[in-house]
Amino acid sequence: MDETKSELNAILEQRGNRYGVFKHHAALTQELKRLFYSHMSQFNDESLSPSQREAIDMIMHKLGRIGNGDPNYADSWIDIAGYAQLVADELVGKTR
Repeated sequence: MDETKSELNAILEQRGNRYGVFKHHAALTQELKRLFYSHMSQFNDESLSPSQREAIDMIMHKLGRIGNGDPNYADSWIDIAGYAQLVADELVGKTR
């Protein structure tokens, strides 16, 4: 049990060093989502599919990590591209 807790603490410390303080990341990410979805509800009649909504949420999560932590961490940018590609593929009939 102590070994698991120690491993978890090491992971959390590593993530904190890469992405910054979690509550600051959470505040930024939630504000990005609030602003985006508020704007969509006011100015866009189109509804999002579950895949589109999830991809947007994950992209906002990655943007929050970039804005709160290390903007030079390539994996964050690659993940954003990946989520966008999944939706683009689905829109043209290629489901992954």
